[in-house]
Amino acid sequence: MAGVMNYTLAGNDVTAWVIAIAIAVAVSTILYTVNSVVLRRLRIMSVRTETFLDDVAVCVLAATSKTFIVVMGLYAGSQGLTLAPKPTLLLSHGAIVVLLLQVARWGDVGIRNWMEHYRQRRSAEDAGSTTSTAALAFVVRAALWLIIMLMILDNFGVNITTLVASLGIGGIAVALAMQNILGDLFSSLSIVLDKPFVVGDFIIVGDALGTVEYVGLKTTRVRSLGGEQIVFSNSDLLKSRIRNYKHMQTRRIVFGFGVSYETTDEQALLIPEIVRDIVNELPDVTFDRAHFKQYTPSSLDYEVVFYVTTADYNIYMDRQQSVNVALLRRLREAGIRFAHPLQVMTVANPAELVPQAG
Repeated sequence: MAGVMNYTLAGNDVTAWVIAIAIAVAVSTILYTVNSVVLRRLRIMSVRTETFLDDVAVCVLAATSKTFIVVMGLYAGSQGLTLAPKPTLLLSHGAIVVLLLQVARWGDVGIRNWMEHYRQRRSAEDAGSTTSTAALAFVVRAALWLIIMLMILDNFGVNITTLVASLGIGGIAVALAMQNILGDLFSSLSIVLDKPFVVGDFIIVGDALGTVEYVGLKTTRVRSLGGEQIVFSNSDLLKSRIRNYKHMQTRRIVFGFGVSYETTDEQALLIPEIVRDIVNELPDVTFDRAHFKQYTPSSLDYEVVFYVTTADYNIYMDRQQSVNVALLRRLREAGIRFAHPLQVMTVANPAELVPQAG
């Protein structure tokens, strides 16, 4: 028995190897158990809550590799052994590589699950934005794996300075060659993240107006009132001044009308009261003001301002129509006539225009 205990392998006796194996098994078991317990509790919690973060955490923890757990256990056990520098270095590098790959795996799964959740939540109301976010997710995932690979190469002693510099120069060259495409791509991401408009919004850009149908990686497409499709470059679109009517909360209505000069002083003062009563009788409307504004050659002009407390254009026009019809009726009942273009010709000496007899 003493001979067996004195037997050495790679510079370590049997006792050291037994202890190292026990540590490796214990660490692997602890990591596996902790991961399983936390994963199980998170799954129970995710069923009870409506937030998405716990669902992402479940997917990320579920992506924990058994190889990662075993390698971490073996690395912990190897710390109790006396090994040559080369095997020690290989074990250290191997553990770091596995750890970095596991981190990359966690990040990749988290990004993909976030993207899938976003796609399901937004596809019904803004299908175009899912294309842009898919591109964003791809760029982030690619950047994550690129960083991890560079860290792995650096871990093995590879000089990555030249490689990073080459990638930088190459990236600049590609960016210069594709600056228009990249500009539209980043503009697309800006539209998705900042949300100046979404699919279904009615917008006006310059002299073009219509409903947003699609937001893509390079272009945004708007269906005009005439039925044709207007295609905007995303970069040009963001450089323009956009008016989004879908985000309106109220509509301000300003209109005027004129009455004839036969209107008396009392009637002139009564007209604003008539307008106020008409507007206040309507639903979804807030009266602001009505005033005798000015004199014109053929009329006494009034200006009326009121607000429709909804963005619906049909309701806006219904309220304007109701005010116009009621105003026509009420002024007629009050004996007040609307003005119309009138020109009066005055003859200085009518007798001169009468033909003389004989």
